[in-house]
Amino acid sequence: MNRLKQRGDFNLDYRALINRPKTKKGRETLNRIVSAAAQEFYEKGYHNASINDITRRAGVASGTFYVYFDGKYNLYKFLLLQCSHMIRKHLNQAIQSCATRREAEEVGLREWLHFVRENRYMYHIIWESLYIDKKLFTDYYVNFCRSYMRGIDAAKASGELRQEIDSEVLAYTLMGASNFLGLNWGLFQDYPADVDKVVESFMRIIDGGIFTRTDAAPPTPAPPAIQIQVEFDDDDLEDEGEEDLPPDGEEEPED
Repeated sequence: MNRLKQRGDFNLDYRALINRPKTKKGRETLNRIVSAAAQEFYEKGYHNASINDITRRAGVASGTFYVYFDGKYNLYKFLLLQCSHMIRKHLNQAIQSCATRREAEEVGLREWLHFVRENRYMYHIIWESLYIDKKLFTDYYVNFCRSYMRGIDAAKASGELRQEIDSEVLAYTLMGASNFLGLNWGLFQDYPADVDKVVESFMRIIDGGIFTRTDAAPPTPAPPAIQIQVEFDDDDLEDEGEEDLPPDGEEEPED
């Protein structure tokens, strides 16, 4: 493995990052090393977590690390790829039976919020890539967007989404919403969140938008106010010599 050639290339096959174990025991050892690394990166950050810290937590000799990885960077990158794979796999399985794109968005968001609460460390692993290797961070979200756009384009083709909406803009909009809803209700807040209420509010935004209608017919203006009040009183009209007037449209007969 050549670490320098692989740096910054998120699209690289994960098999180029590790010496793949050939036995069940080797796979178990690899899993312990990767799990220990995730814990160390989560608690200390990438730069403060050493290979010795990782192997000590994994319960293996320091030299065992190099059986699978040639350095901490490739281990981190392998872990980042695994996070991406786990997220996509979980969400794809969750929305597999959804009949519409709207249903997929609703179910997907609900499952994402539950997933985040159970896997908070992934936010740390993913976002720290910005400070480890910016291209890793960029490629992670670009690749995620491309995958999202395929679903959006399919929904356009079936007539579920408006054709004039830019697929890339919509993909990043939905990704951004899910990302920050996950941060707030999965990471920032330690108490159990009402996930259904969050999802319901989000879908209300998707269905109806956030702005009031500006193209509706303007309301009929109110008539000018009347400041003078005159009340009709016919109690004493006859006594005062008032004559009955002819009905509208009729003329009084001439003498």
